Amino acid sequence: MTFNLADLFESLADIMPERLAAVAGDHRLTFQQLDARANRLANALREHGVRAGDHVGLYLHNGIEFLECLLGLFKLRAVPININYRYVESELEFLMKNANLTALIHGYELSATVLAAARNVPSLRLRVGVGGGGDVEYEQLLATSSPERSFEARSGDDLYILYTGGTTGMPRGVMWRHEDVLFAGLQGGNPGGPPIDRPEALAPLARDRPAPMVLLTAAPFVHGTAQWAAFIALFSGGTAVIVPSRSYEPHRVCQAIQAENVNTLVIVGDAMARPLAEALAQARAAGTPHDLSCLRVISSSGAFLSPVVRQQLQEQLPDTLILDNFGATEAGHQGTAFSSGEVVAFYMDESSAVLGEDLRPVQPGSGVIGRLARRGRLPLGYYNDPEKTAATFLVIDGVRWVLPGDLATVEKDGRITVLGRGAVCINSGGEKVFPEEVEAALKAHPAIRDAVVVGVPDVHWGERVTAVIEPRPNHPVSLEVLGEHCRALLSGYKVPRQLRVVDHIVRHPSGKPDYRWARSAATEERA
Repeated sequence: MTFNLADLFESLADIMPERLAAVAGDHRLTFQQLDARANRLANALREHGVRAGDHVGLYLHNGIEFLECLLGLFKLRAVPININYRYVESELEFLMKNANLTALIHGYELSATVLAAARNVPSLRLRVGVGGGGDVEYEQLLATSSPERSFEARSGDDLYILYTGGTTGMPRGVMWRHEDVLFAGLQGGNPGGPPIDRPEALAPLARDRPAPMVLLTAAPFVHGTAQWAAFIALFSGGTAVIVPSRSYEPHRVCQAIQAENVNTLVIVGDAMARPLAEALAQARAAGTPHDLSCLRVISSSGAFLSPVVRQQLQEQLPDTLILDNFGATEAGHQGTAFSSGEVVAFYMDESSAVLGEDLRPVQPGSGVIGRLARRGRLPLGYYNDPEKTAATFLVIDGVRWVLPGDLATVEKDGRITVLGRGAVCINSGGEKVFPEEVEAALKAHPAIRDAVVVGVPDVHWGERVTAVIEPRPNHPVSLEVLGEHCRALLSGYKVPRQLRVVDHIVRHPSGKPDYRWARSAATEERA
């Protein structure tokens, strides 16, 4: 047995076969049942020519199939490739070619896009359609395959690739070894305690845990946050709860929390937290409140909670602990913040540091802005992108570090304040403006439902701070009103100089801002 994700899951299925592992709508699977369905998928894919090391795309909305596919492909030593279900033909074609896909598992509703894009991807040999639309239908594939394990020995060196689009640029595949992602991203197989020291220790530890985790991830499985959260739940001997859906529906999330006695909820920033708070408030006002007394922890990963949205959510759930967890696809989990001011400061361990221009750690309390870095168990690099790998993964004094692009400072008490991605930092008149800080200030205005801040070219200032905002219904806003509001919270150079009002803010499925879209929207208003 090795530190391989499939090996570890199988050990759980063997030691506690009847314990509930996953719930997704009408699907309720024990560890044994989930293991058997993943075996069927792996055996069937092998019969259709999928081999160890092959890359298989998952172009799916949230559902039990995504989790089964991850496990089945790990069993086969094939490599799952997550694909954003919002991709149009050209984007899908780019990713399939970049990832060298040999097979694709996709939802029926996405068939037209798949057929159009696949014409130009000669490496693609097999399409499996969930509900139809492929060379073979998913459930029919499983029904005719063996539920037995008959796989070659696996390794902790087996590859796990997560494509990340971030907030700018084309998506890149981050290559993890199974063993490294277990300890860097999945809490070492022992949430809340020391990491396991041998793979055989996982199953008995999970079986004997006094309060198993019942975790619902509202984030889409095309995002690493959801995948890692589900495996954390399973590896702790708990249950992964999935709301099958093509979009985020907070009322359904609330219903699932209540029905399944969920104690841990994973969301991504304000884009999920605000609708959740509003859904709770609406249900209470209608006299049909959701009973979420079972919910102990809400964890936001992938995007920070703004203070106003955190407060709205806490008012609805006063007994629930709300956390900001920080990490990156390239770095794993790095830190936790238990409360937030205008800017979030995280408790991080010794594997993380803020490096200055000389690539040396900055001094606590110095106010120096540097690049957030992490060492230890790291990815191998980016798939098919040696130049970006060399720029992001650096060897400094013999130690390998990853610097994904976040800018940060170190407080006097050692906490790390994350300011935002350097790629979206606005340079206005020589001053650095971090969009997240301005966005948080804008969202504190009662007329604003959502906001994204970008820089647009300016002859005098270099870049002009521009707010793209989605107002609440029947709440007119103006640049003057928002400017006065922001000046009470921010330095003058951070206050938006331009305003673009839109009907709806576009975000990635993960909840992260789509800054490319926002720049386009901001530029359109100037035309």
